[in-house]
Amino acid sequence: MAEKTQQGYPLAPANGYPRSDEEAASIQAMELKRKKRIKWAVYIAAFAVFQTIIILVFALTFMRIRNPKVRFGTIDIQSFQTTSPTGASQASFDMRFIAQVTVKNTNFGHYKFDNSTMKFLYDGVEVGQAIIPKARARARSTKKLDVTVELKSNGLTNTSTLGTELSSNVLTLYSQAKVTGKVELMKVMKRKKSAEMKCTLVFSLQTKTVQQLKCK
Repeated sequence: MAEKTQQGYPLAPANGYPRSDEEAASIQAMELKRKKRIKWAVYIAAFAVFQTIIILVFALTFMRIRNPKVRFGTIDIQSFQTTSPTGASQASFDMRFIAQVTVKNTNFGHYKFDNSTMKFLYDGVEVGQAIIPKARARARSTKKLDVTVELKSNGLTNTSTLGTELSSNVLTLYSQAKVTGKVELMKVMKRKKSAEMKCTLVFSLQTKTVQQLKCK
């Protein structure tokens, strides 16, 4: 018996219809659209993360309100008179100087503060006061104010310690002040903030200058 030759035929699609070029193009277009959607989703997610980081940095840096700092700058002594008798029972001092007071504002909004009183003490007893005038420290800047100070030892009941110190050619005073005001951000947010200063001043009787100044 003669063998029958088998002739090969191309396989037909499962549905029995050949795939047209239009269908292939349509599938390719859908695939491209899907990839574009994924790409845009990645872009949007990355942008959202970036915006979140920016907002956090802005909140932690620009919107964070800190307490200003008040300190002494230069001190220019105008007059300085002392008496230190041998018995030290009538020791006294009388002095006048111009103190530069600085209010440092590290915030991104201006700091507007009211009048405040700066007190000076010797051995725990007040020997004088001075007024720090109200003003405004601009954002990220330091406001400098000149304050005239007059101090006298008239209120001291015990001058023996003073006499001993004056005989050593020094005079140690303590100063304290508290400045109160408001920090304003973008003319919308206002926060009350205060700045405190406690200083030790050591004056030299020989040079009529500030020998040592420590503040906290």
